[in-house]
Order: sequence, then C-alpha cells, then structure tokens
Amino acid sequence: MNATQDPKELSMELAAATAPHGAERPVAELPDDALIIMPLRNWVLFPMTMAPLGFGRKISALAVEEAVRKEKNIGVLCQRDPKTDVPQPIDLYSTGTAAEILRVMQSPSGRQQAVVQGARRFRVINYIQTEPYLIARVAYLTDDVPASKEFEARLLNLRHEVQRALALLPAAAQDVSAMVENLRDPSAFVDFVASWLDVPLPEKQELLETFDLEARLRKVSEKLSRRVEILELSNKIGSEAKESMDRTQREYMLREQLKAIHKELGDSDGKASEFEDLKKRVAEAKMPEQAEQEANKAIARLERMSESSPENSLVRNYLDWLLDLPWNVATEESIDLNKARAVLDADHHDLDKVKKRILEFLAVRKLNPQGKSPILCFVGPPGVGKTSLGQSIATAMGRKFVRQSLGGVHDESEIRGHRRTYIGALPGRIIQGIKRAGSKNPVFLLDEIDKLNASYQGDPSAALLEVLDPEQNGTFQDHYIDVPFDLSQVLFVATANMLDSIPGPLRDRMEVIELPGYAEEDKAVIARRYLVPRQLAGVGLSNEHLTITDDALAEVIRSYTREAGVRQLEREIGAICRGVATRIAEGNSEHVMVNAHSVRSYLGPAKFFNEVALRTSLPGVATGLAWTPVGGDILFVEATKMNGDGKMILTGQLGDVMKESAQAALSLVKSRAASLGIDDSAFKTQDLHIHLPAGAIPKDGPSAGVTLFTALVSLITDRRVRNDVAMTGEISLRGLVLPVGGIKEKVLAAKRAGIGKVLLPALNRKDLEELSASVRETMQFEFIETVDEALAHGLAAAVRGVESRHGSLEKDGGDLATWQH
Repeated sequence: MNATQDPKELSMELAAATAPHGAERPVAELPDDALIIMPLRNWVLFPMTMAPLGFGRKISALAVEEAVRKEKNIGVLCQRDPKTDVPQPIDLYSTGTAAEILRVMQSPSGRQQAVVQGARRFRVINYIQTEPYLIARVAYLTDDVPASKEFEARLLNLRHEVQRALALLPAAAQDVSAMVENLRDPSAFVDFVASWLDVPLPEKQELLETFDLEARLRKVSEKLSRRVEILELSNKIGSEAKESMDRTQREYMLREQLKAIHKELGDSDGKASEFEDLKKRVAEAKMPEQAEQEANKAIARLERMSESSPENSLVRNYLDWLLDLPWNVATEESIDLNKARAVLDADHHDLDKVKKRILEFLAVRKLNPQGKSPILCFVGPPGVGKTSLGQSIATAMGRKFVRQSLGGVHDESEIRGHRRTYIGALPGRIIQGIKRAGSKNPVFLLDEIDKLNASYQGDPSAALLEVLDPEQNGTFQDHYIDVPFDLSQVLFVATANMLDSIPGPLRDRMEVIELPGYAEEDKAVIARRYLVPRQLAGVGLSNEHLTITDDALAEVIRSYTREAGVRQLEREIGAICRGVATRIAEGNSEHVMVNAHSVRSYLGPAKFFNEVALRTSLPGVATGLAWTPVGGDILFVEATKMNGDGKMILTGQLGDVMKESAQAALSLVKSRAASLGIDDSAFKTQDLHIHLPAGAIPKDGPSAGVTLFTALVSLITDRRVRNDVAMTGEISLRGLVLPVGGIKEKVLAAKRAGIGKVLLPALNRKDLEELSASVRETMQFEFIETVDEALAHGLAAAVRGVESRHGSLEKDGGDLATWQH
C-alpha cells in the first residue's frame, strides 16, 4: 500500500478515535481475493477518483483501522437505504470500488475522514465476516477498450460535452479541466466524468454497475448531455431575469429624468393630459356625488403614484370599473302591448297564465313608468321555457338583456363583490352584469336561483335579499365599488325548478309564477312550430328534404320521452334529422318522410311503454300520482301480506310524512274492517309489507294517502285495482279525502302513462282550470270526498285465482321501473 502517511501513525490515530468501542480486533490474515468492506450512506466511489470519506459509525471506523493496520485496500460499497445505521450484507449493493487509503484525518466538524483513491471495480461473491466489520470475497472487473471508430467518436464527443459543461460552471472549470486533460485512459476518463455528474445516487450506482465500457460511455454521454441542456436553460432564464431587471431600472431612471425635465419646463406632471382625460370622463359619466368623489380621489392617487408602484394597476382597475358603469345610461322603453303579446305568442306556446301576468306588468309600467318593478320568479320543471321568457320580456320592452347563472354559487362575494384589499378582487356578478349590459335598466335574469348553496364563505341567498328588495336596491353597495349603485330600475327575473330550496325571506321578495309541464298536444305543437325547424336548420336541411308526420311526432313524444318540458324531445328530433342528413349526404335519398313506423330505425327501440296494466294485474297494487321538481309522474304502491304478528313494513326510501300516511291508511282500514268485510283476526296473524318502487329514489309527501288506503283494501279483500285509474289525495282518520297540490303536473303524468281516469279530491276541482281544454275533454275525472268513493271508482270486481294465472306479487316485482325525477 503506497500511503502518504505512515501506517503506524494512521493506526494510532484510528485507535484513539475508536477506543470507546472496546471491540476486539481480528488478527487473521486476509485472503488475496478478500476485502474489508466500508459501507457508505450516500456516496458512490468510482475507480481512478479521489474523495474524502467521512465516517463515524463503529463498523466503518473498525474497517478503516483494520485496513490501515494490514496495509490493505478497502472495499467501498454504497448502502441501498441511507437510513440504515448498522448495515448487513443484504443492505449493500453488490458492486463497489476497491480503494487505497491515502490519509486519515479529522474534519473541521470533528468527524473522522479517510482520503481514498479509487483503484478497481469489484463484485461481491460472498461475505466471510460480518462482525465486528464486514469482509467479503470479491471478483475484480477489468475494462476491455473497444478498437472501433464509433467508440473513439463517442469518447471525443464526451470530451466536447465536458468542455460545454465547464463553460457553464466557471467555478469548477480550472480544476476539472486540468484533470480531464491528464486522463488519457478511456476507462479512467469515463469513470471520472461519471463521478463528476450531478445525478441521483441510484443512477450513479447504475453507472458503476455497467461493466461494459462502451455501454457505460453511452449512458454517461446521455446523462451529461441532459445536464448540459438543463444548465444552458437555467443560464438563459437567469439572463432573461437579469435583462428584465436592467430594463426596469433603465425605465425608472428615464422616468426620473423625464420628471426633472418637465419640472424645469414648469410642467409638474408629464401625463397631465391623461389625467385631464380621466377627469373629463368622470364629469361626463354624471355619477352620483359620492361615486364622483371616489373617482376623483382615485385620480389624485394616480397623479402622486409612480407607474412602477404595485398599487398603480389596482387603482387603475378600480377607476376603470367606476367609469365603465352606466350610472346615467338607460335604455328608452317602448312598451306596445300588442307587440308584446305578439312577441310572447311567437316565442312561447301555451303558458297563457304567465303571458297574462307579463302583459299586466307591462301595462302598469306603461301607465306608471316611475313605479317599482316587481321581482318575478318563474318556477317549473326543466325545459318549459323559463329562461327564454326573460329574453322575451326584454324584447317586448325594448330593454337590454343580461343572464346570470347562480347554480353552484356558494360565496357571498360572488354577489356583493370582493373587497379591494384582496389580490385579484372583482365586483360581484350583479355589478358585472350591469356593466356588460351597458344600461342601468336591463332585464336581469337570475337563472337557477334555487341552486344557491351556503358555505363557510357566507350565504349568497342572504346577499340577494338587498338586491331583490325594491325598497333597498336603490342604494345597493358592492364591496369592490364601495359606493351605492341604483338597481331600482333593473327588472329582475328569477328562475327555479322548485321553491323548497329557496330560503323563506328570499322567496317572500319574489312573485312566484308557476310554469307546469306541457301536455302531449302542446308538445306536438311546439315541436312542429319551433323544434323541427330549428333542428332542420342545424343540420343544413329544409322541408324539401324531410317531412315528419304528426303520428311520428306523437310516437316520439309517447315512446321516447317522458318529461314535463321539451328538451329531450328536441334531442330526439335532432337525432332523426341527423340520420336523414346522413342518408341525403350519401346520395341515398332526396326526400325522406318519417312516420310512426320508421321512427324506430332512427331512434332505436322505444324507451318508455305503458306498464300500468302489467303492474296492476294483481290485488294490492295501486297507481298513484306524484309531483317532482321536474314535473309529475306516476307512482306504484305495492302491498303484500305474510304470516306474522300484525307488523307493518315500509320500504322504498319513504320520508316521515309518507310513513305517517301509511300508518293512517292502515288505521283507517282497521277501523272500517267490518264494513269492508275483513276479519279482525287477519291483522293479528299477518304482517303487511308496503313498498314503493324504485327503492333508490327518496319519496315523501301526504298525497299518497288515498293510494295507500286503496292498495291495502285491494290486498286484504283480494280485489284488483282498475288499471285505467290513477289517484291522488290525502286522507284523514275520519275517511275524508283532503286536497293536495301539483294537480296539473299529476294529471299530465297520468295522461302520458296512458291512464284515462283520475280520482281527485273534490276540493281540487278548481285546479282543473289550469288544464287545457283538450286534456279535460280526453280524460275522465272523478272528484271524491271520502275513501268510500275512492274504493267505488278505483276497485274492480273481486277476482279469484289471480296468483295462479299471473304469478305472485314478488315475481312481478322483479321488473320494476324507476320512478324518474
């Protein structure tokens, strides 16, 4: 061992360093193919490289001391996990470097360091000692230098890449450049560059384990090239940042010089003309006094402020918002009731009640232009024309129209705006909409007002209380604008699918106008007048290319849609138009007529069918009517019985109100057992199970009381419910049928399902006026006051042997349709 320090001195230094361990030193001589192993936490040593290796662990100190004492090279292996304090053979990589210990010394931090020189690669064959330090038998590896021109070219390219890297790293250029010039051995040169690379430890270990010199050269070249590209990009970014900083400083100096020049010329501000223009705009805007004062204060701040100040852009943005708002700009109204009626009739079919209210508002507005505008809220299922009504109102009045969707808004600042202290602050959606309209009296549509959500950031519905209150919105103050803005001339129109989710105080500020769903006849008219022409134009067709017959439209409405509105109907018509457009574009046809029989070829199998007869073929099943946020629907009530002790089981995700209705219905059946011919003992020896499909959809409300009662009587008396009858109504314990809501939606749902007779509470007779004459004429209505009348109209004659012919109720229940919301 050619050490630059006497081995005895090294041994004494190490003995002093490791004396506290008190471990015995092995005395056996090492075989020629064995090495004392020194594990390293985070270093990979390469052959022909020199490095100071710090050590403080007992296993490392003993290994170094023994290698020095025996004047042997030491095997340096890297740990797989740097956190392992006492590494075992399994914790070390199997490939390392045999190194010569040149010197042992103490670092400034007090740790021991061994300066080593890498000599040869080795691979561990097996370990012959693990305590108190590691000794392993190894196989030394040698490099075969290829004689190919490609290898020489790659080697030359690596030298060029090293020079590029040194040019980007001036701090290391002098020392490394000298070493590179002196290394002529290809293997030593490649290993030196590999050790110099700034790559993760596993990648360095991979290079050490690449025994083929040509493959190692290729990997080192790729990693160095990537590193050089990163360094060049980093230098470029740094240069651009420095250039930008220099440019900013230069502009600052020029501005200061310009200020000095203007000062000498007697002009205190070089941008006087700009500020004069701003002041002129403030005067022309005819703002309220408070807003004008704030605008002038903002201009004064800008005059005193440097353009490089961070607040400069904030003040300018605020000033721009103040100047862009239509403080005194109003659209001149031209209210012509005949024109308004024509616009409403042209844009919307039916909806007579809604049109009447809009015309009443316009008439009052014409007679009293200074009167306060009501806040209209259109409530109804999707696709019935709520949003388009707002546009029609604006057209009829000659006003600008602004639509703002509130669905999903959960932050109060979305309504009132953000305070200017926050970065990126903006006015709220109300002020943004007014600016977008460019008028202080637009028709402002607040779409989906029932979809507002409260959160920890505030309740936006509470912020709307001021906006939608005619007594307060004349001085609405947005947090960003921070001055009052008059909203009293804005006509606010809101839309919602349901009222339940709108807070009471907000609902109280609006005049609710309900838009029920359309009957089949109305849908056919809408499709013929609006939907078909729009879809034809959308695909580039005309009436010369496609004719859709009335029976085809009826088939689409009955078999492919089941909705209160017409959105799905328009989608299905669009599918037919696209199919026809494909045929015409391919040259297969010049004109296509679609009838009821050919609809299937464009839309596929029918999506809906009349399942009332199938469902009600057994005793214990009755058809009810339900109201949902998207319109009416039919609802099947199923009842069955089994041996038990008189319990009642309720399933189908029923709410508390519906559960109580079921209890009331059962109590009413028990109280009338004698008149119904029911043996009292049946209630003690049998359990009753009531289920309302579909089980995945929550259901609640009192209007199923009469349906529940009828289903129970049908089950116990073995009398089937008529399959052409649907019913709705709440019941009392005295047997009275009480009125319920949503009559129009429920009747239309019954008509869509093919039901011809509907049982309604007698007190709901007045609600039939909302139905069109065609619906009233094609359906039969029975107005009932008591449950006895419901049974008389709803139950069929007693039957026997039904279950033996049609199967049990449980079997029928396996094909339940979903109660669609």
